[in-house]
Amino acid sequence: MDDINLHYRFLNWRRRIREIREVRAVRYRERLKRMLRDGDILRYHGNSDEVGCFVAAKPLSRRSRYFEVTIIDTGVRGMIAVGLVPQLYKLDHQPGWLPHSVAFHADDGKLYNGNTVGQQFGPKCCRGDRIGCGISLDSDDGQLTVFFTKNGKEVGSVEFPASPEALYPAVGMHSLGEEVLLDLNAEWGMEEDDGQMIVDSHEEDWGRLHDVKVTGTLLEYVGKGKSIVDVGLAQARRPLNTRFHYYELEITDAGEKCYIALGLARRDYPKNRHPGWSRGSIAYHADDGKLFQGSGVGDAFGPRCFEGDIMGCGIMFPRDFNPDGGDDVDDWELDVFPKPSEVQNDLYANNEDEDEDEGEDLEGKKVMVFFTRNGKVVGRREVALPVGGFYPTIGMMSTGERVRVDLHPLSG
Repeated sequence: MDDINLHYRFLNWRRRIREIREVRAVRYRERLKRMLRDGDILRYHGNSDEVGCFVAAKPLSRRSRYFEVTIIDTGVRGMIAVGLVPQLYKLDHQPGWLPHSVAFHADDGKLYNGNTVGQQFGPKCCRGDRIGCGISLDSDDGQLTVFFTKNGKEVGSVEFPASPEALYPAVGMHSLGEEVLLDLNAEWGMEEDDGQMIVDSHEEDWGRLHDVKVTGTLLEYVGKGKSIVDVGLAQARRPLNTRFHYYELEITDAGEKCYIALGLARRDYPKNRHPGWSRGSIAYHADDGKLFQGSGVGDAFGPRCFEGDIMGCGIMFPRDFNPDGGDDVDDWELDVFPKPSEVQNDLYANNEDEDEDEGEDLEGKKVMVFFTRNGKVVGRREVALPVGGFYPTIGMMSTGERVRVDLHPLSG
């Protein structure tokens, strides 16, 4: 009976992830009219008599509160607007003109707040200027504070009655030749005399960082990237538990080799070892789609992952799981995957475990670890839970690699 219940729970979990992804796929589609998008470049594609508008695929959120636009060319009139709008905003209107939208306009420096008549707000912007827009969630009265920046300095703010999930980044243009660079992953910082202070840096989410830079929810590899000892490691401050038992990362830049690994590891895991290479760890590697479990030899496991892909990792805890209990749970016979034949990875061929002399007893309760790719379960593996638990752990190893991490994607 326990096996049947466990199998039923796993199927429900997999269905839930799939449903969430399907909803996001339908909901998160960018919209644009009289504009051309080439990567992160937006260009006006009209006749100067009609407005062109771009609305991003995803709204701002509690973890992604800010974006920026850099003016590459002001065109004939420089009528560029940057702001926030509802998802189904009419694309033949500048952001800020219609109700429930707000925007800062570059050509006159005015703020348009649901009205075609603007209010004097800040300086005009020209070629090379960087305009930012973000939200502050400090208010307790159901309103947001929407703020705007120019070249990294705050211009001003306005109270706005909306939830962050209802506000989508938007860019408007209205004359020939206008062109901007869009950065939806920008992080809001305040320049001060003693350097740059990142607001809401999320560094408190991470217990250990080695050759990894944290900027908000973004992790960036800053190591040498020359050999297998140049691993960059980020380990969360808290282990997965029965409440928060799943996390995700999105590959925002695959870098040179996409040597990105997502997995779980014990708390004292070696800082220069990819997750999965050493005992007390398990990880899904993006570059080759292999699963590494306490060894430099990977098993064929799932598809490779590329820029834009979302990788997830979680634990299916037994229903009666008690981290302080006594007996191990050994009744995991639900559709157990046969162990694939081991496949040698040349990159790790000479990377044998170097920590065999560690005296810590790593064996503990058995749990089922599973991995996902773009919302679909790739596979799962039964492993012994290390003493102290399994900590979300991410590894990177080639120049330019960046990932955006959500440690609690199913909460809220």
